[in-house]
Amino acid sequence: MKYSKATDNALHTMVYLMTLPEGDRIGVQSLAEIQKLSPTYLSKILTKLAQAGLIESVRGVKGGYRVSEPKDSISFLDVIKAIEGDSSLFSCSMNHNEGCMIESVMAKAEQNMKDELSHQYLMDMVYKMEQHHMNSTKNKEN
Repeated sequence: MKYSKATDNALHTMVYLMTLPEGDRIGVQSLAEIQKLSPTYLSKILTKLAQAGLIESVRGVKGGYRVSEPKDSISFLDVIKAIEGDSSLFSCSMNHNEGCMIESVMAKAEQNMKDELSHQYLMDMVYKMEQHHMNSTKNKEN
């Protein structure tokens, strides 16, 4: 099982946006430079995130992107669904009259994964990164 590169980029983009000071926005060009991505490619990702309600776009001179509120409730699964959609990862190719036992096992495993990802919040990652940065800064000072 493999998620697309777009999902990887979307997760990193969301985490970055969550580190912006409250009320700040960043333009696609600046964000693309930071992420080392093409602005056109990143725009497609940002559009999907905005359509899912995870970020908002403000036009104009002081426009840009920022995370929609509340930040604390955005899970890894929310971002994955925004990019990959919500279709099943596995689909039985055989025609079974009473259902496919293999598909049943795969569906249960997929549901377990979704349950786990829905309880992993991006802000928790941001807090861990900030804590790690603070600890490494203290260690360098000593």
